[in-house]
Amino acid sequence: MSISDIYSSGFKNKNRAHFTAIVSIAKSDGTITQEEQKFLDRMAINLEIEGNEYQNILENSSTFEINPPVNQVERLERLFDLTRMIYADHIADDNETKLLNRLVVGLGFNFDSEAVVEKALSLVAAGKDEEEFIAAFK
Repeated sequence: MSISDIYSSGFKNKNRAHFTAIVSIAKSDGTITQEEQKFLDRMAINLEIEGNEYQNILENSSTFEINPPVNQVERLERLFDLTRMIYADHIADDNETKLLNRLVVGLGFNFDSEAVVEKALSLVAAGKDEEEFIAAFK
C-alpha cells in the first residue's frame, strides 16, 4: 500500500465521519426536510460521499463513529457545517441543539460546550460565512 493510498483512505474516513455527524443532526428531529436533504446532497458532493455510501450512512448513521479532527481550524470547519445543518430548515429545535452539544464534545472542544453551541448558532443565524465563523472563535 502506498503513502497516497493511506492518505486518501484517512481523508475518506474523516469525510465519512463528518458527513455522518451532519446526517445525525438532520435526522435528530425524526424527519429530513427538503431543505435539509438539499444541504445533505451538497455536502455529500463536497465530501466525496458516493451514492451507495450516501444511502448506507442515511440508513445506518448510528453505526458510524465520529473521528474528531486534531487541529482547531478543522474542528471549527466541522462545527460550521454542523451548525448550518441545524439551520438548513430555518429551525433550531431542541433535539438538534442537544445533538450538536454532544457533537461539540465529541469534536474535542475543551471548554463549555453549551457556550460553543450558543455562539455557533448565533453566528450562523447572523449569516456569517465560514471565514467569519472561524475568526469569531479565535
